[in-house]
Amino acid sequence: MNYWWVNQGQTYEFEVDGDFLWSPKVSKDGTRNQFYENMTLLRPGDLVFSYNDKMIRAIGTVQRNASTSAKPDFRTAGSNWADIGWLAEVSFIEIPNPFEPKRYIETIRPLLDEKYAPLRATGDANQAYLFSISEKLGKYLLDLSEIPQPILEQNIAVLDDDLDDEHEQEIVQKTTLKPLEKEQLVKSRRGQGIFKSNVKHFEKRCRVTGVSDKKHLIASHIKPWRYSNDQEKIDGENGLLLAYHIDHLFDRGFISFTKNGDLIVSNVLNPNVLAAWSIDPRSNVGTFTAKQNEYLNFHRENVLKK
Repeated sequence: MNYWWVNQGQTYEFEVDGDFLWSPKVSKDGTRNQFYENMTLLRPGDLVFSYNDKMIRAIGTVQRNASTSAKPDFRTAGSNWADIGWLAEVSFIEIPNPFEPKRYIETIRPLLDEKYAPLRATGDANQAYLFSISEKLGKYLLDLSEIPQPILEQNIAVLDDDLDDEHEQEIVQKTTLKPLEKEQLVKSRRGQGIFKSNVKHFEKRCRVTGVSDKKHLIASHIKPWRYSNDQEKIDGENGLLLAYHIDHLFDRGFISFTKNGDLIVSNVLNPNVLAAWSIDPRSNVGTFTAKQNEYLNFHRENVLKK
């Protein structure tokens, strides 16, 4: 296991909520940047400490190696960055009691790298993105975080490289797409990359079961993949985080949702299924964004079994 420190300003909420890290590949002037190249050194199982507003606020476990990616939707943050960079999937846990490393600088200072350190000798942060830190510093920060080891172990990297061959071939055969666009669409079909990250920015838990542990949830398209254009296939508002059995019902049109969040149950679904899975047919799952409702309207009209 390797240990990393990432400085996240305005991108904190996007990256931690979305479970990813993203950086440009080079500096604005096109020169090499070690703190961006560090993205290529991330490996599954590595730990990443998230620093924001003078505090360590989250710890992430790297799930997959970084790959070339279009810039996620950071809204106004990162507007001056290039449109292409590195994206790594990282599963984050927010620390219940964030701590300020500067308070512990006397202990931390001897553990800092002489050339590439996330903190100055004063305890103030150096302005760069991703830093490699020593095992000793990593373990010390873990102790300060007070996150129990069993919780960290639940966040272990899970490698799943299964592909939907039929849909991947559909993408690859689209000769009008650029290589990067093909890669992003393949990843969105696999539940990785930009689509999954964008969905997580809008959705925090399964709408029906309430489960919030993202390892047990799937990013499910509202407007199905086969009906979506290329932009819709990676649009975060065209997705819900659902438990796998709920995704089965939603994807196959056995359930849907009204504009106000009421559960709609298809009259072709055996009610014993809902009872066995403890799903209340009178459930309300909360409100949706305007754009989510546009996609849900399509789902009700074209996917929900009548």
